Amino acid sequence: MDNIDIGLAVSAGLLFMVVIGVRVAFAAALAGLAGLIWIFWAKKGYDASQFVWALTVAVKTAGSVPHSKISSQALSLIPTFILIGYLAYYAGLTKALFEAAKRWVGWLPGGLGVSTVFATAGFAAVSGASVATSAVFARIAIPEMLKIGYDKRFAAGVVACAGTMASLIPPSAILVIYAIIVEQDVGSLLLAGFLPGAFSALVYGALVVVLALSFKNFGPPVRGFTWGERFKSLPGALPIFFVITIIIFFIYNPFGGDAWGTPTEGGALGAFVVFLMALMRGMRWPQFKDALLESAKLSVMIFTIIWGVLIYVRFLGFADLPGVFADWISGLEQSPMLTLILILMAYAVLGMFMDAIGMLLLTLPVVFPAVIALNGGVGVTAADSAFGMSSTGCAIWFGIIVVKMAELCLITPPIGLNCFVVAGVRPDISVQDVFRGASPFFIADALTIAALIAFPGIVLYLPELLLGG
Repeated sequence: MDNIDIGLAVSAGLLFMVVIGVRVAFAAALAGLAGLIWIFWAKKGYDASQFVWALTVAVKTAGSVPHSKISSQALSLIPTFILIGYLAYYAGLTKALFEAAKRWVGWLPGGLGVSTVFATAGFAAVSGASVATSAVFARIAIPEMLKIGYDKRFAAGVVACAGTMASLIPPSAILVIYAIIVEQDVGSLLLAGFLPGAFSALVYGALVVVLALSFKNFGPPVRGFTWGERFKSLPGALPIFFVITIIIFFIYNPFGGDAWGTPTEGGALGAFVVFLMALMRGMRWPQFKDALLESAKLSVMIFTIIWGVLIYVRFLGFADLPGVFADWISGLEQSPMLTLILILMAYAVLGMFMDAIGMLLLTLPVVFPAVIALNGGVGVTAADSAFGMSSTGCAIWFGIIVVKMAELCLITPPIGLNCFVVAGVRPDISVQDVFRGASPFFIADALTIAALIAFPGIVLYLPELLLGG
């Protein structure tokens, strides 16, 4: 067998392990190590006396991955973004956001559902973790909706789906991981996520209104708030926008000149500001300890997936699968846009069996070069490209779209993590009910993805305006 055959066989074994329930991190690490041993041993003609040599080289190669890749400074953004979210919860900012949203848009049909979507979008702008966002709003929003007669499945579905926006709205841990894997600028990716994230929130909100108008008593509105009460709710939500402003200035200085610092420094300063807010609002040592522990647990989970999958990615490099796949994709006799849509459909299927981070880490080393090849290759200009954008613009545009596709993993049965989190926080609501409540939002996600494909300017406007890229 040549290297390509070995790569395909090992990849099939990885998919089998994932389907039978092996954690992605461990399945990828095992598959990558086995593949490296296989390739090195094959180079020696499967000589039995050379097996120990192949094993030794493979272990050394795999062993160099965790430190060399995880020590990247850009990845230090992930724990700081996650910490911001947990500290914001203990600072009471989530309740303040939800209360402000309720007073301003609660009068709409399905008003509390719309309020949940917009409050979640605001919280997502300081939290890089979808799971944490869903867990927080399951405690805050669902009781409010149930109290006035919302269907429990719909209430749970709104929270689970709205929580996925933390994957897209900066600061996003998944966008950081995407930037590292495809070697793109983190700041550009984070900026590119703002408008698609806001657009996604508007589509979710519109869907809630349509459902509430279509079904009687589906989502009763909340009325009775005066203009004075509405304006009184705003100061409690302003700290969120203050933290967002800090992060934006550290990515890019809108007033011209050099940025204040790196995105990593912006994330650290944002965490410190939210920490001070939490202290002023009554956070004590037990809450602070919980925030640190929850941040550490989620960070360790993400980093474990990263290093496990990167061992498999190192094996893919030796097998040369990314190059072969890119050549095959670019050689198909069909329109590049149709090929892109088929790739996205494959992501929708994979999302039924993998978590979002694991899926992107496993596929991007193969799929990303193929998409760039479809567009015309590295260094292509917008005028000569298939998708009407430069190779850098294509990398950013595809990143936002594929992260939006990854959001589907968080609400797709059988392993939609957000749905399990909401059901875990609310024992009175089964995970089956959460999945049923989330199902209408697949329509909203499909419309959002279609709009991002049809109108790339939604993604590229901010990066081109502020960074000139």
